[in-house]
Amino acid sequence: MVKFFQQKHAYDYSWNTVSCAFLNRYPNPFATHVLSADTVAHRLDTQTGELHITRLLRKTNSIPRWARSIMRGNDAYILEHVVVDPESGTLVSKTRNITHTRMLKVEEKQTLVADPFNIDRTLCKNETSIVSNIGYGLNSRIENFSLSRFSENIAKSRKGMLYVLDLAQRKGLFRQRLRMEQNLEPQA
Repeated sequence: MVKFFQQKHAYDYSWNTVSCAFLNRYPNPFATHVLSADTVAHRLDTQTGELHITRLLRKTNSIPRWARSIMRGNDAYILEHVVVDPESGTLVSKTRNITHTRMLKVEEKQTLVADPFNIDRTLCKNETSIVSNIGYGLNSRIENFSLSRFSENIAKSRKGMLYVLDLAQRKGLFRQRLRMEQNLEPQA
């Protein structure tokens, strides 16, 4: 049986700032389980103006004692596809694990959109499905455990994003980027 998780959140930062922070969220002290984040491919669609990014994430997590006999190693690889559409102010990230898929499949979609009523705010929506096909009467137990852990990890993920946003704001990284973008715009 598939378990679903959905959560909405708002960041009190502009979409430009949040989308930039999202793409630079690792490393941060709230994501020590993320061992690496490597860009595998990226391309700019000249027709739509969308930036497409594919990344490979390597993560680790502690394994519950009851699952150690059926799971080899605690490293997992996650494939992330990101589409950034600056015209509509939308970033969509889809992730799925590519290891341990017989035991557990986790697919997450995270959407960041500019708040239409406040330019200094970004709306975030997380949608996740979790399913286990291992059998042996363990599917429900694995799914329930994973759903519980996922909801805990989403809170850490949000703290990590806020950390990156705060750090970048304190160091003026996004202001510097904005000045660079403004200098590149054609003068009237």
